[in-house]
Parts: sequence; structure tokens; C-alpha cells
Amino acid sequence: MKIRTILIPLLLAGAAYGGWTALTNERADLSVEAVMGAKPTIAEPKKTLLPTMKVAKAVGWKAGEAPAAAAGLTVQAFATGLDHPRWMLTLANGDVLVAESNSPPREGGGVRGWVMRNLMSKAGAGVASPNRITLLRDADGDGVAESRSVLLSNLNSPFGMALVGDHLYVGNVDALVRFPFKPGQTKIDAPAETIVKLPADPPGHWTRNVVANADGSKLYVSVGSATNIADNGLAVEKGRAAIWEVDPKTKANRVFAYGLRNPTGMAWEPATNMLWTVVNERDMLGSDLAPDYLTHVELGGFYGWPYYYWHGYVDERVEQPEEDQRQYLVRPDYALGPHTASLGLTFAKDVKLGPQFADGAFIGQHGSWNRRPFSGYKVIYVPFAKGKPAGPAVDVLTGFLDDKEQARGRPVGVIADRTGALLIADDVGNAIWRISAKAPAPAPSATAAR
Repeated sequence: MKIRTILIPLLLAGAAYGGWTALTNERADLSVEAVMGAKPTIAEPKKTLLPTMKVAKAVGWKAGEAPAAAAGLTVQAFATGLDHPRWMLTLANGDVLVAESNSPPREGGGVRGWVMRNLMSKAGAGVASPNRITLLRDADGDGVAESRSVLLSNLNSPFGMALVGDHLYVGNVDALVRFPFKPGQTKIDAPAETIVKLPADPPGHWTRNVVANADGSKLYVSVGSATNIADNGLAVEKGRAAIWEVDPKTKANRVFAYGLRNPTGMAWEPATNMLWTVVNERDMLGSDLAPDYLTHVELGGFYGWPYYYWHGYVDERVEQPEEDQRQYLVRPDYALGPHTASLGLTFAKDVKLGPQFADGAFIGQHGSWNRRPFSGYKVIYVPFAKGKPAGPAVDVLTGFLDDKEQARGRPVGVIADRTGALLIADDVGNAIWRISAKAPAPAPSATAAR
């Protein structure tokens, strides 16, 4: 143990300079597609001296570059020159709010802290959080935001947003807060009102998404775990790895569902009106484990973390409870591949990209940093039928990795704009991309036909 304690920091330091490939040869044995779907292949966990690490260097987009949309679709930049855009909200008047945000400052010195800061910087996640919400306006309807203004500033790693009545709710890392607001405003001067404080020490998985139910009587807030697998004990994880339900009027709250390591995107499935989420699963079991997933969310539902992954596979690194908890598990609906960092989620109800994308879920996959080869780095579509996933996923937006496996961008939030186009926040490319259906080719004229 003493040798391991001394050796690992030295190897970590070497890794920061020479790369991780020389330190572990662990690679995926399965394709990403094999670890997707309702019945994914679940591999045996792999044990290595150091965790698998493969970081795509963030380089951004060159002038004239853009990601590639699926056949029948076209992509353009809705907004560029942003500062780490992560999440969005479309307002009834067509304005788009974007949370420009990043993790709060993290403590941790020594070799480990230094290495992690360098790896995060390489991946494009080492920037200070702008801590603001920016309003984007496309007044002429050409699909490009020609004006922007800072709606809110001096927030604390803001992420999710929901407009209920005359209040804008914002998920800061440490609290759900609200502000008086009506669409059309371009700036909010009123102070924040705290609705409920959220666990944020340590920040760990820091993103706090917010969605409202249909009548606005309840808000749902995602709170990711503090650590990978409760590494520092369950006391640190109290109220975490969960989705909270909050009454905005009384400020009463409860844990709605738990055992969700890092739920981020949340949305209402239109056929069943059920809440769904995408979840980032655990690390350090190898390149093939464990699959991130898309699932419905049940009141009181237990989804396995930290003891189990994918409906009952025991994580032997975790001290198990006296009573086997697998009898209480809710099975996730759809595996999204290992280490894809699936974050964004929206259903097709308000998206108008043609009949092939009429019933299903769009998912922004931020991309792996601990899989060889890479996974994610794209936007996918999972078709649904009768309120459930029904078929293999389809790529909607790709090209975020260049031919040198460098990250030109990394997709995060996905939402529909007022016209039915799909907007994608890209926090490495500092842009919001807009996907729309291609206009049909004009019919040949009678003169041309002759």
C-alpha cells in the first residue's frame, strides 16, 4: 500500500507530460454500439494500476468549419464567441437564454490536483466559470442571433433554467434560486431569492438542471454525486446522486428518485407525460464499463448507485449494504454507450426535423475523457414508440473530433427553438449550433421540362 501511495502520484505526474498510453494498454474490447440499447452487452470490469485516460485536446473550430448534420438536415451557427455555453432555455417570444458556466473552483493540491487541473485544461474544462446567463435574440428570424445581452451575472456555476409564471428559476451549484422575469426583458436587476439550498461541498458533479411540470406546481432539480462511487463515504453523498422535487410556493422539497450517479438532462416524454433523464455512470472499470443511460424516472425509484450498475451488476469496489438492494432497483430503459458523457436531452415534440425525427429523444453526448478509443462527441437521436425507446440510435450531428482526434467542440445542452429547429450548446467551440430541415428542392418549371 505504501509503495502504491508513493508510485501513483509519480506516475500521474509522468502522465501529464508523456500521456497515459505508456502507462496502461487497456482498450475497449467492444464497440460503443454493442454497449447501447435496451439490452447492451455488459463486459467484465478491468483492473489497471491507473485509470484509463484519453483526453481529446480542445482546439476549437477554424473559420468556416462546422459540425456535420445527418442527411436531410442542415447546420449553421446560431451564435458564436460565447464563453463556455452549457445549457439553454427557449422563451415564448423566441429569445434563447444560455448559461455560460463551468465548475466552481476546486480544492486539492499536490501532484494529483496538479495533474487533474492540467487534464481538465487540455479537455477545455479548465476555464473559470463566467457565472452568467446571456440572452440571445434572433429578431429577423434568419436563424442567427444578431443581438445578445447579459441577463444575469455573478451567479454560482449556473446551469438549468425554468420559467414558471413571472419567475425565472436558476440552478446554481449550491441552491435553486429565482428572479422576477417576463419574456422581453434583456436584464434582471432584482436580487436572487433562494428556494432551496443544494449540497455542493465538495462540488463533484456540479451541474444542477431544473425542469418544471406542466402546471408549474413542482420543479425537478438534478444533483449529481460528490465522488465516483461514494469514495469518501455515504455521509458526503447525502441528498446527492438524486433528483429532487421542489414546491416553488412552499419551498418544501424531497428526494424524488435516487441512486442516479449524475443525472443531467431531464425532459417530459410527451406520450406518457413521464419525467426522463440521462445519467453519467461510474468510471475506472475499463473502457467498456459502465454504460451511461436514458431512463424514465419513478417516484421513490432507486437506480443502483453506488452499489450496482445497469440493473444489478455489483460494483465490487463498493462496500455492500447488509441487505441486498437489488430487489428495489428500477431498470434503466436504454444504454447510451460507455463514457459518452450524455448530458443534453430533449424530446421531439417541439422539434420539426422531418418524419424520421418525429417521435424520440435527442441527446447531446459531451464525449469521453477516459475511454480508448473515444466515445460520444456527437448528438444522437433515440427513436421512441408508445413512450419507450424503440430501435437503434441515429447520429444527428457529428464532426466534433478532427482527423487528429482533437476536440473542435463538445456538445452539451439540446433544445428546440421557437421554429422547431434544434439548438446545441458547444462549450469547447463556444458556439450554439442550429439544425434545421433542408428545404425541398423546387420542382422544375414547365419551360425547363421541355
